[in-house]
Amino acid sequence: MIQNLIENTVIEMDLEPVWEQFMKKLTLNKGVTSVYWRKVAGIPFLYINITPELSQHTLEAIIKKCSASAMKGYRLHSETIFVRQDDVLLVYRHRFYVPQEKMFCCGNLCVDCTRLRKIGLT
Repeated sequence: MIQNLIENTVIEMDLEPVWEQFMKKLTLNKGVTSVYWRKVAGIPFLYINITPELSQHTLEAIIKKCSASAMKGYRLHSETIFVRQDDVLLVYRHRFYVPQEKMFCCGNLCVDCTRLRKIGLT
């Protein structure tokens, strides 16, 4: 669960559906033979077995594409960092997170200034 404070209100977001969708999309790719993830010290790691002809660069493009597809409809970002490789097993640190947004104007005339944001009255 991710907690985000917005105007003194706690919004909780369950990332489980995003992870499930992401893992499902990864396993459907041709060069990927198996995928699983687990948390070690609170950090999620991806363990991906691939066919020998699939390159690391291609796999990272697949991860990025599947991640973007799984996040569709959510205000999330993802980060994937290569950790190690053992023959056809590649390990990545992968996480989904809620982007941090500016909450006040700092006076530096930023393009994403909160003063320029449209206020929705819903």
